[in-house]
Amino acid sequence: MIDLGISKLALIGVVALVVIGPEKLPKVARTVGALLGKAQRYVADVKAEVSRSIELEELKKMKESVESAARDVESSVNTTTADFEKSWSEVTAGLESSGSSGYDDNTRTDALGAIGSPVYPVYKHPRKNWRIKQKAMPQWFKARAGIRTQTQSGAARVARFRPRPFKAPR
Repeated sequence: MIDLGISKLALIGVVALVVIGPEKLPKVARTVGALLGKAQRYVADVKAEVSRSIELEELKKMKESVESAARDVESSVNTTTADFEKSWSEVTAGLESSGSSGYDDNTRTDALGAIGSPVYPVYKHPRKNWRIKQKAMPQWFKARAGIRTQTQSGAARVARFRPRPFKAPR
């Protein structure tokens, strides 16, 4: 780089003052400053573009390495699955030929559970879907689905369903 010290800048300023003159020197200085600013912005943009391209190349290399690792894992899983299925078929070949296992209907004998393990029903929460916001439902849908729209106090509910006293006709 150019080594510009205080003495060299003073010399350039004196020469510019003599050559350009004191009337035009501020205008020329503003123009030179604007041109230097544009040049610096251009250099910064070029540096940013180069760094982005370098990062893009690094990301492509990383993507290729991750894809190759995924392919390796997939191939190892496929070979392990094939080996497991082969050994499973060898183990279960004797069980299928023996006929009835002697277990009751409430035990599992398939590949999902151990032989003789009990089957449990899947839990389903009663009449409640937590993913639906109750307040966001329109009133017509609540009325059609039988969802209560207004709450009632306990005393009002008791009074509403209390049997009426019998009045004798006159």
